Amino acid sequence: MSRGSLYSVTLHGRSVAAKRQEILAYFNDTYELFERVFELLKDESVFYKKSEPTRHPMIFYFGHTATFFINKLINMKILEQRVNPEFESIFAVGVDEMAWDEVDSAKYAWPSVHEVREYRAKVKKIVQELIMEMPLSLPIDDTSAMWIILMGIEHERIHIETSLVLHRQMPLDFVQSSPHFPLCQKSSSKYPKNEMMRIAAKDVRLGVDKEKHHLYGWDNEYGIYEEHVPGFKCSKYLVSNGEFMEFVLNGGYTTKKYWDAEGLAFLKRSGALHPPFWVAVEGGFRYRALGEEIDMPMDWPVDVNALEAEAFCRYKSEKESVTYQLPSESEYRVLYEYADLEDIPNFDDTKANCNFAHYASSMPVDSFAFNGIYDITGNVWQWSRTPIYPFEGFEVHEAYDDFSVPTFDAKHTLILGASWASSGNLITKNSRYAFRKHFYQNAGFRYVESSMKESKKMDIYESDALVSQYCEFQYGTSYFGVENFAVSTAKIATQYAKQKRKALDLGCATGRASFELAKHFDAVEGVDFSVRFIQVGSKLKDVGYIAYTSVEEGEIVSHKRVSIDDLGYKELAKRVSFWQGDACNLKPNFKGYDLIMATNLIDRLYNPKLFLEDVASRLNDAGLLVLTSPYTWQESSTKKEFWLGGYYDAEGNEVRTIDTLEKILSAEFTLIHREDVPFVIKESARKFQHTLSELSVWRKK
Repeated sequence: MSRGSLYSVTLHGRSVAAKRQEILAYFNDTYELFERVFELLKDESVFYKKSEPTRHPMIFYFGHTATFFINKLINMKILEQRVNPEFESIFAVGVDEMAWDEVDSAKYAWPSVHEVREYRAKVKKIVQELIMEMPLSLPIDDTSAMWIILMGIEHERIHIETSLVLHRQMPLDFVQSSPHFPLCQKSSSKYPKNEMMRIAAKDVRLGVDKEKHHLYGWDNEYGIYEEHVPGFKCSKYLVSNGEFMEFVLNGGYTTKKYWDAEGLAFLKRSGALHPPFWVAVEGGFRYRALGEEIDMPMDWPVDVNALEAEAFCRYKSEKESVTYQLPSESEYRVLYEYADLEDIPNFDDTKANCNFAHYASSMPVDSFAFNGIYDITGNVWQWSRTPIYPFEGFEVHEAYDDFSVPTFDAKHTLILGASWASSGNLITKNSRYAFRKHFYQNAGFRYVESSMKESKKMDIYESDALVSQYCEFQYGTSYFGVENFAVSTAKIATQYAKQKRKALDLGCATGRASFELAKHFDAVEGVDFSVRFIQVGSKLKDVGYIAYTSVEEGEIVSHKRVSIDDLGYKELAKRVSFWQGDACNLKPNFKGYDLIMATNLIDRLYNPKLFLEDVASRLNDAGLLVLTSPYTWQESSTKKEFWLGGYYDAEGNEVRTIDTLEKILSAEFTLIHREDVPFVIKESARKFQHTLSELSVWRKK
């Protein structure tokens, strides 16, 4: 039985009442463990400090996981009432160095720690009540309301670990030790000599069947990938601090040939000369643990990023005339099966350094053997050489469509196994987590001798049908003489603008209208709820092209590529930026616009009235609000009680959307123009949607 944190909840069971109690216990355990992590900060002033420049201050992460529960429950129409709209805006979006991540603290008025604690308490009570009262049938699947609760719990489990990493990156003066997070006392100035273990060839199958899976899973875990893995050799131990020390002392960080272009850029940017948690002192190094500095534990695994691990492999390859590299995802699965590891709920964390079952730190690399190979899971994560990609059959979950998709960019590399701080989904057999190569986690590595080459993975634009359809709609061919909708709406909107300093393209989708508005405005911000869409416009701006598929017939597709030069947008790109945001609860920094254009948006919002009642405060005097919509109200997007039109009232009278818009907006706006604007969406070579969208122009009084 686990001596650490509780295990993840299984989806099956015979008793709904018992399952509620199981989920409640798992939620409480997670919530309390997360808050204990933040008790490691010495005082409240530390909550407003950053561990490093590309991250938010710690107060953001303290509030983030609670707002995640509320935002997802609101978006999935499980909750109707927000707890604190301001918090649920400023704490909404995490940071992964994407172009749409905002880390400028000057743009936020962070609340007090006390206020966030009170908020977390309110959210805790709401989630506890939902767990015990919301409709529930077994087994739980990804269409269940309880799935969203499990999503929030597993999301918080991720942030338990990543927050601990951020704490370790803080100056020691800001962090304190805690009996809840004990440090391993076993360490040595000696370390075991590594050796290579031979692993037989094997056919592996990655991915899980959604219908048969017994645990919560993230979208990237589902689908199928099969591969034959030739025999290979792997290191018996994780690379220890002692083994890595030789690389450091022999000039590994200053010898350029050991680093690729990305690695050299990292060295130049960081000035690194040794691993991040080594502290240089006279005569050598000490080691930074979570809340204290100790003598260098030479027999503990080294903590490095993927670039440092790759550089070590090049150094060792040159030294020994053998080609060493990091393992692939498929090779790691062979190791997992070689170890005959059982998955949750039968996984035994007393036999691996994970799930807080032993310590809140690493342990010697020769502590836990798995059929003769040590730390196949546990101690620290292990960097792989495999960029994360979607399996065949990948589908996003509508509640969190930006969990995986933004990482399918060949820049995010899978980490394998688990660390001492991993729990919940993180320690399951099929978990797939990936980070940029220069990021630090509780991660180290082992090396392999392998003849296996990485196979070509699918491009996300070829696997995401909806994104591809929008790319074709916004950037593809115009059909039947109907002008491109993004072009035509931007053209109409700018005709009525008196000032053309800053515009907001709300519901920007893949970003075409944002670029069109930039022909007339000094600055344009494109905002969409879905990162899947934002990343298209962002890629066009930053990389210079987008690639997508267009359905021709059945499974037959044409491959298309559009460049920023083709569109004539190269000089406009500097005026455009893209951000993720919720139109019903925008962050306070989205303001000061001369034009807000919301295209085909209001009939897709969960509560459009919230947007309409707030929008005037974000416009300058005499600013324009331009709305377009075909008014195709549907309960899958908007609960009927929040529809603005398209229904009969209690007296049997027709309620039209334009009339409701006038009632809501008339106090602060004057309607100055209306017209129907057609658009055509291609479904296949012989099937198209032809739609009329009503465009209305409103001037702020």
